[in-house]
Amino acid sequence: MRPLFLLALPLLAALPARAAERPVVIELFTSQSCSSCPPAEALLGEYAARGGDVLPLAFHVTYWNGLDWRDTFSLPAATERQSEYAARLGEGSFTPQLVVDGRRSVVGSRRGEVDAAIGQARAEAQGATALSLGRRGGELVVSVAAGSGSGTLTLVGFDRAHTTAVARGENAGRSITQANIVRSVRGLGRWTGAAQTLATPLPQGTDAAVLLQGPDGRILGAARLGAAS
Repeated sequence: MRPLFLLALPLLAALPARAAERPVVIELFTSQSCSSCPPAEALLGEYAARGGDVLPLAFHVTYWNGLDWRDTFSLPAATERQSEYAARLGEGSFTPQLVVDGRRSVVGSRRGEVDAAIGQARAEAQGATALSLGRRGGELVVSVAAGSGSGTLTLVGFDRAHTTAVARGENAGRSITQANIVRSVRGLGRWTGAAQTLATPLPQGTDAAVLLQGPDGRILGAARLGAAS
């Protein structure tokens, strides 16, 4: 893997940086083999289409793959990330599980609970650490502002939408449209409160996002870089 490296701050002036207001991050853990998941995926798709201050991400887990259909977008990293949340939040792994800002877990198809959890996260997002993303050739440039506390940076590559004809399993015969499908997950190292800028190869996927999470899993900052950026 190509190593990360620090950049001189003046270089950022030439980049199309994205320093938008910190979005609420909603992570749906799902599978094409789960008959309860399409309604949750449709709700996530609504948030993706709406844009604004919510960053929806769909993590396709692997543990349904032995039940007659292999999810075409399943990732071991998605299953691992859900397991980490299960340990932190004191819950088992299930689908469709929606984790809001790394702090709250709800059933992803229950619109009222999802909306309420997002509302709570918005109220608590004050003072978030600012992130901005820019593109420089085939590299993503990440700038993190100074702040209090510490955390880890995670790069997520995702595709905006795919429609899949499911041939077997619980959703056999259905064509399912899924949004913001995570295609890759990669750690970018630690943040210790000081301002920093780093560069890394662009991830797999049409879009990219960087998440800054505290030791307890809480989202401290997040930013998205679109395909047109």
